[in-house]
Amino acid sequence: MIDTETLQKLLKFRDDRDWEQFHNSKDLALALSIEASELLEVFLWKKEEDFSRDKLEEELADVFMYGLLLAHKNNVDINSIILRKLQKNDEKYPVNKAKGKADKYDEL
Repeated sequence: MIDTETLQKLLKFRDDRDWEQFHNSKDLALALSIEASELLEVFLWKKEEDFSRDKLEEELADVFMYGLLLAHKNNVDINSIILRKLQKNDEKYPVNKAKGKADKYDEL
């Protein structure tokens, strides 16, 4: 999913600043949530597609970086968890029931 070089650069950035000491799972999850809220701000009070692409990319990068750090901290294989979640979603949202619908799985 993410190449090793990018992850290594992220870890080096963190380690060069001695920030790993602050990166416990709880605080990484909190930071991820805060950055996700900042991502939402990109769209706040704007028309559907009237937003700053630069700001979108900046905030989305923050979300992904904290997600990667949280996964790395807990030895989580991102590819595996995404594939498992896709399988679960495939079972909850079968194409023949969910195609073209935005209903929650228990309302299909």
